[in-house]
Amino acid sequence: MSNKSYRLGVGIMLLNSEKKVFVGKRIDSKKKAWQMPQGGINKGETEEEAAIRELYEETGIKKAKIISKSTKFFKYKIPVSLKEKLWNGKYIGQKQKWFVMRFTGKEKKDINLNVANQ
Repeated sequence: MSNKSYRLGVGIMLLNSEKKVFVGKRIDSKKKAWQMPQGGINKGETEEEAAIRELYEETGIKKAKIISKSTKFFKYKIPVSLKEKLWNGKYIGQKQKWFVMRFTGKEKKDINLNVANQ
């Protein structure tokens, strides 16, 4: 892979019934860094499948409906200082499709931020 490759990924803007957007604090940073759920697209996986999987992996949410997705990819480069720390230095940034999803579950019952630790 060349030094100018972008990691293919998805991002999710999750809305609740009040149209509030879900953002979570990163657990891998000591800084106060917040973001929406996002992650890579696995080989053989559709963008929609990746969005549903990433939402579950990062939030424990299985009850959500895709409303819309971006028609184009959005690219960003990571700082050079992070290049060797992320993705084994393989990528210079990410190229993502973004999804708008509606949370259809119950907030206290259907969200589990510790799903990755189980």
